[in-house]
Amino acid sequence: MKPRIAVEENLTPIEEFLSEKGYEVENIDLTDAEEISNLIDEFDAFVVTGLDSNMLGIDNIETDAIIIDAAGMTPEQVYDELEARLE
Repeated sequence: MKPRIAVEENLTPIEEFLSEKGYEVENIDLTDAEEISNLIDEFDAFVVTGLDSNMLGIDNIETDAIIIDAAGMTPEQVYDELEARLE
């Protein structure tokens, strides 16, 4: 079974590509701190853009999930990064 991947709302091409590759992908609103807190442990990886000084916009969240900053990356590059880091 492929890992669960959370993809930031504005990354539709990446979401579609990962889904085609067999990942279980869910589009989430990363500006909603409550939603992130409730879902943080349900995903194996998060694909976001423009990471700032604190991960996912919240200072106090800890997770073992992989965080990929997809800014400037193609869907194929995000897929390759996921594959390499999930091994």
